[in-house]
Amino acid sequence: MFRTPARLFRVLAIAEAITWTILIAAIIARAVGASAIVVTIGGGIHGFVFLAYAATALLVAVNQRWHPGVGALAVISAVVPYATVPVDVWLHRSERLRGDWRPEATEDPRDRRWYDRAMRWFLRRPWVLAILLITGIVALYVALLLIGPPGGK
Repeated sequence: MFRTPARLFRVLAIAEAITWTILIAAIIARAVGASAIVVTIGGGIHGFVFLAYAATALLVAVNQRWHPGVGALAVISAVVPYATVPVDVWLHRSERLRGDWRPEATEDPRDRRWYDRAMRWFLRRPWVLAILLITGIVALYVALLLIGPPGGK
């Protein structure tokens, strides 16, 4: 399903935008009289997908050898409603999402960094990578839930 970094990134960018819609609709529903639980549910869904998108953006940034500023822009775009979609379009048009996953080293000197070796190890074991990412995202999500919602209660 996610044979290329571009495909994974696009799916999560669109999912992040969809969850903005869910959250905004929940806020509007609460404003017109619905129970506050709708915002809790919408916010929870959005928060989880936000974290998954951020993790995906970082993984793809390393794989695609993006400048740190491009990776930061990809992650920060999730803070602005619907901004992940135009960022995805821009990354495609600028060919920053072109290419496959890099499970093997090349002659490129950038393939000699410690984190590239670690990333290649995980890319050769996609189930281990998926479990690690999901576990990390869930752990961070639960920690954030325990801390409380943004802005307090």
